[in-house]
Amino acid sequence: MNAASPPLLSGTGLRRSYGGKTAVEVGHIELAEGELLAVFGPNGAGKSTLLRLLSMLEKPDAGRVAFRGVSGRAAERALRAASAVVFQRAHFWRDSVEYNVGLGLALRGISRSEARERSRDVCEQLGISHLLPAHVSELSGGEAQRVALARALVLDPEILFLDEPTANLDTDARLDLRDDLERVARERATSVFLITHDRNEAFHLADRVAVIRDGRLIQTGTPKEIYENPADAYTARLTGAELTIPGTVLTAEERMVTVDIGGASVLALGDAAPGEPVKIAYRPQDLVISPPGLPSTDLSTRNLLHATVSERRDMGGLVRLRMRGPVELVALVTLDAADELGVDAGVRVAVRVKATALHAFPAGRMKTPTGSPRARPESG
Repeated sequence: MNAASPPLLSGTGLRRSYGGKTAVEVGHIELAEGELLAVFGPNGAGKSTLLRLLSMLEKPDAGRVAFRGVSGRAAERALRAASAVVFQRAHFWRDSVEYNVGLGLALRGISRSEARERSRDVCEQLGISHLLPAHVSELSGGEAQRVALARALVLDPEILFLDEPTANLDTDARLDLRDDLERVARERATSVFLITHDRNEAFHLADRVAVIRDGRLIQTGTPKEIYENPADAYTARLTGAELTIPGTVLTAEERMVTVDIGGASVLALGDAAPGEPVKIAYRPQDLVISPPGLPSTDLSTRNLLHATVSERRDMGGLVRLRMRGPVELVALVTLDAADELGVDAGVRVAVRVKATALHAFPAGRMKTPTGSPRARPESG
């Protein structure tokens, strides 16, 4: 898409309410040609409603959805012909897998021989060609979602809409389907619009991620941008900053603040003012543990604290360390690193963390992600 071209799909000023409760209120969202965009948020955040609006399966109370810059009934017909939707729960006609996969082609007037060839081709790509003669009632959950994906991809859609496609699968089936989404969906669909509450799914698959809460988009950017620079405490929590440190801002300059935490000071990213109470969000894996007397060779690691390990919890290949210092801290290190350092309860350690890995937010705004009230059940 060049600078002068409209986005493949866009929504502007969208609002949708049910029973007087606003489910979605989005100023602008767009999907570029060739892009996989993931809308990420907890259940009840409005993801499914947004998907229904953008796929034109449901009309907004206000706002405009445009396909290739055009809206209205003509755009709705064009989008229906150029897109396919895979819902969280697959629904089939009670017949064979081959019949269900090829049904969309038949409805588009494709000859039986061509439909059979295309169905077999996409099923081969998804590793389910052996299921073609099977009756849909015989499918497992993972197989059913693959068949639903095949039914959509056989149309070679310009836009593939995915509504929490792995939500109801067990771990192995979810990981397998995620691999297929990354490999086959990108090959056969021009662009993909995915909604998910799975952080790993969103950040692993997407070119861009849009974070949603209470029906509103909080932040949109590449996975790296959102992970490294969350817009607020909510987004920080969603991206894995599961823990916080209370403190008070000492100094503030541009996007960097110095924060007092229990008598020690740390440098963090943030916009709070001096004297303001804050909570610093951090990810346990960003803390670097070393012996207390070891000099740091990483000059970018501006923050150094000393602490005593109070608890060691082995978690397979990882070890979670709880430490007491100026404040309580939790770190996540590899089993090899923990054994090499000899860390256990009572051991004194140095804790280093980059300023860019700490995000300070005014304490009153630090809230745990929650979904908005819903006027009717929805998956996202």
